Amino acid sequence: MRLSREAAASLSPDVARPGYDFAHQRTGIVHFGIGAFHRAHQAVYTDDAMAAGDANWRIIGVSLRSGDVAAQLNPQDGLYALAQRATDQVSTRLIGAVAGVIVAADAPDAVIDALASADTHIVSFTVTEKGYVRRPDGSLDWDNADVASDRAGTAPPRTIYGFVAAGLARRKAAGLPGLTLLSCDNLADNGARLHRLMSGYLSATDPALADWFDEHCRCPATMVDRIVPAMTEADRRWIASVTGVEDEGAVITEPFCQWVIEDDFAGPRPCWEAVGAQLVSDVGPYEAAKLRMLNGAHSALAYLGLDRGHEYVHQAIGDPALRGTIDTLMRQEAAATLDQDAGIDLHAYADALIARFANAALEHRLTQIAMDGSQKIPQRWLEPLAINQAAGRSTPATLQALAAWIVHIRGTKRPVDDPMAAQLAELWQQNGAAGIAAALFGQDGLFASTWQAKPDELALLSEQVRAG
Repeated sequence: MRLSREAAASLSPDVARPGYDFAHQRTGIVHFGIGAFHRAHQAVYTDDAMAAGDANWRIIGVSLRSGDVAAQLNPQDGLYALAQRATDQVSTRLIGAVAGVIVAADAPDAVIDALASADTHIVSFTVTEKGYVRRPDGSLDWDNADVASDRAGTAPPRTIYGFVAAGLARRKAAGLPGLTLLSCDNLADNGARLHRLMSGYLSATDPALADWFDEHCRCPATMVDRIVPAMTEADRRWIASVTGVEDEGAVITEPFCQWVIEDDFAGPRPCWEAVGAQLVSDVGPYEAAKLRMLNGAHSALAYLGLDRGHEYVHQAIGDPALRGTIDTLMRQEAAATLDQDAGIDLHAYADALIARFANAALEHRLTQIAMDGSQKIPQRWLEPLAINQAAGRSTPATLQALAAWIVHIRGTKRPVDDPMAAQLAELWQQNGAAGIAAALFGQDGLFASTWQAKPDELALLSEQVRAG
């Protein structure tokens, strides 16, 4: 039996039910990029908030192009199971926070209607780094075909900017209040970056709306943290054995979950702080620690671990040849770039991360982490490299990981899943192993605006690339 509102009554008694009548809750959030991470993170906090008595915050999910998640969730009335797995514990619950999913490419007007609804107060995003369609220097890529189409305004929107602009224009014309735009992606200073990108897009397409946006909307910074592996058919069979129903939208995650949010909203919001979220005035220290220590170590494990034949994170962190490199990257190189007076015990944080990485009950594939590396390494590695370089500190572990990424993007060992794959492959073809490091990180390199390597650093990178 496929999970649905009716079939929920047939769930195993071991599956916890939502603590509210989800069928009679209105929607208050539109979320772009309703993948597994959102369903295991923000949707769970929202589910808990409604269970705590904060009504009418169900989520309308938006997939910009793919219909996969809509096909998973819509036949199930938006319902799905969330399983938390650790070595010594397993728990499963039903999540009722998602009302349904719109495929934007198929129903663009429905997305705009949802954004323009008087019930909507928050628009959130987990579109990954590439969903912001930025150039390597972080600015909006106006040459991108989808951005150019949205700017021309002759076709339905294709990007988050085009859709949000259309929704805001409708709200402004109707005299409705502004929205909170909540980036939940791993971008440093993600709220301010989203504001700059959105404001820049509006300034170029509708200056009056840009002024209204600046006055009436807010873009708080956030830090999100939960490890959520991609689901497999074996995972879905296991979920079915636990719940007693077929569930195409289920997600499996770890027990740990953290959400830090800048307390700067344009209007109403769920009582997330009552169910574990941290509302703070400055997300920066939490965000930097997570990006540089957790995400930086994850990416290092991915590229170095794949080269050593590992498939999962727990295998890579259990490899003695990699463990020391990861310890150095986190505890010395990344930690040295962080605010030591922010009240975060960085050594305890590193200990907790190692324990989470070693959770063998969570099969987190290295190939999943290795995706879209060109969009991730600037904030995970290059920014801390620049800080350490300016302070005169050496960074052998980060450079070792960076060399592994350079070898990875050549594409001769395994497929490269990256929006810049063709450009990176062309650079490899033009420069070879001897020159690729300079082409990427030299004076005129592709990523030089974020970090420019010194001659000795380029020499070390080139040596390691040739060896790889």
